[in-house]
Formats: sequence, structure tokens, C-alpha cells
Amino acid sequence: MLRSRQIAGPLSGIAAGVLAVTVAGAVAPAVAGAAVAPAGPASSTPASGTPELSPRPDGHTEQIRQLVQCGDMMYAVGKFARISENGRIYVRHNAFSFLAAAPYTVSSWKPGANGEVNSIAFKGSNCSSAYLGGSFTRVHKRRARNIVKVKTSTGAVRNRFRHDADRTVDTLVVHGRHVLAGGLFKSINGSGRNYYASLNSKTGRDDGYLRLRVSGHYDFPGVIGNRTRIYNQQLSPEGRRLLVEGDFTSVRGKHREQIFMLTLRAHRARVTKWRSPEFYGSCADNHPFYVTAASWSPDSSTVYVADTGYMPFNTSKTSEPRTGLCDAAAAFPSADRAVSSEWITYTGCYSLFSTAADASTAYFGGHEKYAYNPDGCKAPGVSPTPIVESGMEGLSPSTGMPPTTPVYSKSPGLGADDMLVTDGGLWIASDNYIDKDGAVSDKCGGVAGHAGICFLPYP
Repeated sequence: MLRSRQIAGPLSGIAAGVLAVTVAGAVAPAVAGAAVAPAGPASSTPASGTPELSPRPDGHTEQIRQLVQCGDMMYAVGKFARISENGRIYVRHNAFSFLAAAPYTVSSWKPGANGEVNSIAFKGSNCSSAYLGGSFTRVHKRRARNIVKVKTSTGAVRNRFRHDADRTVDTLVVHGRHVLAGGLFKSINGSGRNYYASLNSKTGRDDGYLRLRVSGHYDFPGVIGNRTRIYNQQLSPEGRRLLVEGDFTSVRGKHREQIFMLTLRAHRARVTKWRSPEFYGSCADNHPFYVTAASWSPDSSTVYVADTGYMPFNTSKTSEPRTGLCDAAAAFPSADRAVSSEWITYTGCYSLFSTAADASTAYFGGHEKYAYNPDGCKAPGVSPTPIVESGMEGLSPSTGMPPTTPVYSKSPGLGADDMLVTDGGLWIASDNYIDKDGAVSDKCGGVAGHAGICFLPYP
């Protein structure tokens, strides 16, 4: 299954005192004073008292698309209407904030977007304003189409920053004075730059930092309709490189599919030589774009990718051994050259949508039932014995295998849309899906009460 905002990836970041090495959707910028990378692993038992999505009476599924910390506050965006925190219900439309540490109190911040918010970003350690991207037409009762800058005190629109994109904005990252915006748009704040643009952080106008000519989309027999787009981004821990995922075949005249890497120079971003032919293989015809998220190792030497895709094109459930990147977690060196995967770990035909990493563990989230099932498809394989970790998994950065302990789990639901590593632990964004038996996807580590948000602290 492909994530709804596309895709959510979504999207993570580094904010004051916080180290984040993913995004299910997007990333915030590196700032002075960011914490040293935590060793991990995160606990498999969630912290109690964090806010959660309050089920709608009609049973409609809602999602947290991205979680980002700025200062002592955690910001959550997505598609939802009500938040529950320690028994109290808060009306919050598609964006809210809460204390990043216990008691995790929900704040009064209410930008009130009238449609899905896919991504949120901040400029360095300045938490007075937030940039929002998504599929909306009004914010805080003001007209704002798909891109906006708002006050974090009230949610009011910052009028100086232009706020008009003709189509969905999927992902935002702030790098210095540049707001890097990706999505389906063909015009944003008066610029005709397609799919990916750099906006001045004060005015919202195109500042020319990105001139990449992103183009192409996936076309093979039977493939579903798909459109060119930039879907997800992840800033490296040192803040000098950026991973970008989406549906494209060419970037600045270079052959790139699924993912590419930028080096962030002073005056203009440049496409690096980092690439792999493994990103060019086709998965199932209903999953043409499948590298939905990526993350960096804390030392920036390794790139982890989280993939959907079901199975390689023109193969069957019984085809073995598995090949390619479809429905798999994988690791690649980040060297500035053509590279090959260091390992690939298959979920057994279940999608992954998010990833993050600390020094001990590469974390992946989706709606998987297995952390390791190389020969099975929607069922356990015969040999080797599958390893069960439902909804999320923690893998060895060196081997890609799940360690004996801890064993992670969460309700699969539609799938964990974002993961964020902070100096306190691992945050996971998901949904409140209700299955055919009426069970709500609200369990994390076997504990109920975590619909949409789960925090696994470091011991």
C-alpha cells in the first residue's frame, strides 16, 4: 500500500537539543547545540501519557503524517480532527503541538488547516514560526493554498511569506534561509518551477537555490497512472547533504529514479554522483514508486531506505529467492559514487513507509507482519524461519537482521508514516485504523492508548 499523501513521508528533523535522522515525510534543519547521537536502542515499551488520535464516531481513519520537535515542543501534522490526552479531548484540525516530555500536555496552538497537512518545518532553533505544506485552502480562517508560514503562538498566518501552490506540497525542509518544498505542484508562490523549489524563508519567493529540472515518471506494461513528484526529504546529521525521494527519472539531466542525493553548497544545491541501479528495478504495476522514505546513520556513512512495492514486476508470490528492493528495508553506503546495497531485508510482501536510525539500530515502520521473511509472501516462508515484528522493526545496522532483544511491535493499521529519533528516544507517527473485526490500531509494544503517536524512550 502506498501512503496516502502521495506518499509520509512523509518526514524528521534536528531542532534545539534534538538529533533526528530520518522522515517519513521531511526534515528540519541542523542547528548549533544539537545533541550528540544517542546510542540506543530505544525501549520496546512506550511512554505513557502521550496524546493520541481520538476515534471518529463514523470510524473514518485519521493519520499523523509527521512529527517534528522544536525546542521543548513536539509538533504533529496530518489528517485528523480530535486529539485525546489523558482523557481530555482537544479539537485540532490537522496540526497540533504538545510538550515533548512528560506530562506531554497539548498546547493551545490551533492553525486550523481545512485539509491534510503533510509536512512541517522550522528555521533552525527559531520556534516562533512554522512552515506547513499539504492539501489545504484555508489556515486560521485565512486563504492559504497548500503552503503557508504560521505563528506557533496562535497559528495565525505570516502574511509576508507568500502562500499559494497550485497542487499538493508533500515535503518541506529548511536549510539556512531556504525552504525546500517538494510535491505535485507546477507553480508555487509565483514561480513556475515544477515539483521542487527553494523558497526564501522570509518572503516565500523562489530564490533559485534549486534548479534541478525534475522530470519523468514510471512507465511499464500495466502500470497504474503515476505522476512526477517530489515526495520526501532527509537532511544529513551534519547538514551538508540531502536525500530526496519521489516519482521521477531525470534530475538536472542525470538518470535518477526513486531517490537522489544533493550536496548543499552555499549558493546552489548540486546533484551528487551517489546512485544505484538497484533503484531502477520495477516492482508491482500498482506500486511504480516504492522508495518511500530514507534515513541516515548518525555518522552519515550509511543510507537506509524503506520500500513498498509488493514484489518485483512480472513475478509471483511463489517466486524465490526474493530480489530487488520491493517491500524491503535496505542499507547503502553514502559515498559520492555508484553504490550497491550492503544488505536487503524482506518483510514478506508487506510495505514499509518510514525509517530512522541511532548508533545501535536502524528502525523501520509500515504495516508489516514480519521483520524478516525472505521466502514468504503474505504468509510465513518455510526456510529460513521468519522473524515476527509487527508494524515496526529494529534491525542491526551492520547485518540488517533483527536482534534477539528488544522485540518491537505496534498495530500495523495503514502503516507507520514517520519515525523521528530525538535525544529522548524514538517517536512513531501512525493512524487509528479500525480493522474488519472492529479493533482500533492503538497498540504500541502491546500497550493500548497510542493511536497515531507512540514514543519509545531510551532506557
